[in-house]
Amino acid sequence: MTNLSYIHSEQAPKAVGAYSQAIVCQGMLYTSGQIGLDPESGKMVADDVESQAKQVVDNLTAVIAAAGGSLKQILKVTIFLQDMADFPVVNQIYADWLGEHRPARSTVAVAALPLAAKVEMDCIVSLA
Repeated sequence: MTNLSYIHSEQAPKAVGAYSQAIVCQGMLYTSGQIGLDPESGKMVADDVESQAKQVVDNLTAVIAAAGGSLKQILKVTIFLQDMADFPVVNQIYADWLGEHRPARSTVAVAALPLAAKVEMDCIVSLA
């Protein structure tokens, strides 16, 4: 059995279910989806997609840092949007977050997200 390391950051929200913030296996970090929850209050930061997306990338940044990684090591991001009309706003926040780094990415429209979130993201990161 491969050794797994469970990652937890106090700067990201606690898991709201039976999962970890992230798992490391063989030098790869797999994050769970992050929504716009404030790590201190455990509540959604706001109702608008812009505020939520900014919190999502802050949460992911904290989890990646807790694993010893950096944004430049992100290989793949999946974005889940409750409304594809929000894509331009989320895309700009995403671009600002990663700067010149351009990992692979998928964006998927979904019927609903946990806690009525408007956006959720997860990543795969190489820690090697």
